[in-house]
Amino acid sequence: MTRTIVESKTKTAIIGFDQPFCVIGERINPTGRKKLAAELEAGDFSTVEKDALAQVAAGATVLDINAGVVYNSNPNPNETEPPLMRKIVELVQGLVDVPLCIDSSVPGALEAGLEAAEGRPLLNSVTGEEERLEQILPLVKKYNVPVVAISNDDTGISEDPDVRFAVAKKIVERAADYGIPAHDIVVDPLVMPIGAMATAGQQVFALVRRLREELGVNTTCGASNISFGLPNRHGINNAFLPMAMAAGMTSAIMNPVALPVTQKKIAEKKAEVAAAGIIVPEDMDDETFVTIFGMGSTKPRAGKEMQAIRAANLLMNQDPHGAEWIKFNKPPAAPGAEAAGGRRGRAGSRRRRA
Repeated sequence: MTRTIVESKTKTAIIGFDQPFCVIGERINPTGRKKLAAELEAGDFSTVEKDALAQVAAGATVLDINAGVVYNSNPNPNETEPPLMRKIVELVQGLVDVPLCIDSSVPGALEAGLEAAEGRPLLNSVTGEEERLEQILPLVKKYNVPVVAISNDDTGISEDPDVRFAVAKKIVERAADYGIPAHDIVVDPLVMPIGAMATAGQQVFALVRRLREELGVNTTCGASNISFGLPNRHGINNAFLPMAMAAGMTSAIMNPVALPVTQKKIAEKKAEVAAAGIIVPEDMDDETFVTIFGMGSTKPRAGKEMQAIRAANLLMNQDPHGAEWIKFNKPPAAPGAEAAGGRRGRAGSRRRRA
């Protein structure tokens, strides 16, 4: 069985055909997040800290670290990104114990992250582009780390799955020239949006099977790409992930966290409820309110996609005795209830012995 080993200082994550699905948390990435980008340029890492803790709490196995901020004060990422990557890696691994995925298009930032990371991180990423192969594969060999291989090359991203498979095969073969084994390559076959290409799902399932059977490599993807541009994206993602797992996909780069309900949404719902003539007690807290009206939670929690993944792990016999499924679905104990229950249990035992 192919197994890709990723490690922190104290914890090992195994990506493999016979392993539970590996969730690589994507939230520590300023791309498309203007607020986070501005914070990072200002030296404010509070959101990074919150995202790291929330993703691990939601079940992330590995955390992706991307420091791709284009500074207003200095637009050259070759100068700004390496020190920022080092800082974020050091910060995150001081907060959580899961392995990291060092993610950048800047080779200097990748090496800075590799130097700062404890254990054996996953490197994200190499492509089939000649320049990228020559830049990244020596880093992979030097630091003895696994790498994400993205199935595009100098011609771009092909809509033909056979071409994407050929690019993946090329990367695996070039890696072998450096002495990098196939089990240290995690291929991203590139998931196309189903809204733009009706066969996108079928394509990726077939590609994953070929990659597993013919190249013997583990696979990953940007899970939310499949639902881009469509309504109810979570519904599509929830169906896609178990189907991809059944086809042989072994990991995904994704958001494991259901984001908290905002104060704006709560205020809108309260106005809607009041307009309907429903009287809500004045002392009802926001968490109780959003729970009663099915809005979610005011706190970060595991998203619906995590529920789908855990269910698929159970159904595929990758959750022995259903322990993780039971743990995931166990309601949180009320404050003090566990201790009280323990005392009652012991008292009950004494009564039976009497």
